[in-house]
Amino acid sequence: MIYCCEEHVDLAIDTIVDEFETFPLLSKVAVDELSTSCEYCRNSAVYMVANE
Repeated sequence: MIYCCEEHVDLAIDTIVDEFETFPLLSKVAVDELSTSCEYCRNSAVYMVANE
């Protein structure tokens, strides 16, 4: 599972596809998780990209 901002969503999708060889699930970060930061740049995360 990767939390990412708008700018890095493509990179997160590519990472999941490369690691798990499956199309990832993309979902918006819930309101109570808005303090979560992007794993690539530490801006606020907008999306969660996961393999399940």
